[in-house]
Amino acid sequence: MDNRPSRHRLVRIRSSRCEPPGQRRLPIREIGGVLVRIGLLTEGGYPYVSGDARLWCDRLVRGLDQHEFDIYALSRSQRQEDEGWVTLPPQVSRVRTAPLWTAEDDGTVLGRRARRRFAEHYGELAAVLCAGRSESPSAAEADRFGSALYGLAELARDEGGLTGALRSEIAVRALERACRTPGAHRAGREARVPDLLAVAAHLERALRPLSLDWYEDEGLGSVDLCHAASGGPAALPGLLARHFSGVPLLVTEYGVQLRAHYLSATEASPSVRALLAAFHGRLAAEVYARAALVTPGNAHARRWQERCGADRDKIR
Repeated sequence: MDNRPSRHRLVRIRSSRCEPPGQRRLPIREIGGVLVRIGLLTEGGYPYVSGDARLWCDRLVRGLDQHEFDIYALSRSQRQEDEGWVTLPPQVSRVRTAPLWTAEDDGTVLGRRARRRFAEHYGELAAVLCAGRSESPSAAEADRFGSALYGLAELARDEGGLTGALRSEIAVRALERACRTPGAHRAGREARVPDLLAVAAHLERALRPLSLDWYEDEGLGSVDLCHAASGGPAALPGLLARHFSGVPLLVTEYGVQLRAHYLSATEASPSVRALLAAFHGRLAAEVYARAALVTPGNAHARRWQERCGADRDKIR
């Protein structure tokens, strides 16, 4: 049974469209790339009135009026949703939204085989986060992180969501085992139960995009290009569209999400900070590795991108 959020089910993680399903436009492709269908990915940004970087996103969309845009937006709060959207130009054919700030259990109950798959992939993800504190993760670590991430994404697609599983005791125990494994870095070994619960809760929130219904052939699978307006959660749907459908990913950053995380996590315990920094660092490295192009908004953002492993040949 497919329990993924859709416009037909009243769930917290939801997908909404700005046009009736019967009026969906077919993908636009034309020889020479004259017309391109772009999936613009945002988190706490466009098209919300109070969104980050909404002005440059609006200029981008209006300046490329020969192309077609589908907007995929993750909101940050109920207040942001209540404030509404900016006026959208006619080249925006569809808007789909989901709240990153809250989620009810999707009702998915994993069977025995699915639980084993979840434990395997989540356990591998946790093991990568606990395996040393290298500023520049090795290729092997990057491969392990990517394999675990996409394994969870495939499980979410097969089972209709992972909201309950990501909140389960299985997840917390996987983190605990990874932290107690010989060779785990010191901050992980010192993690206590409240620390593990805090990390599990943060990972559940960060991985909510895995359970969205955005990755079907009529969704992000139908666009010609995914353009993430920032790294982090906004770019995660782009990674999945690339994984499932081969859609190329372009990432633009004015403020670097990894740096923003470092600055916002000052009140957490050292163990929580270390494990979450490892997750966000690995996610940033995966985004830069899989993106076709990375466009920094300024020199400061470029330095952070290069520090996190972005290939200079991809940076424009």
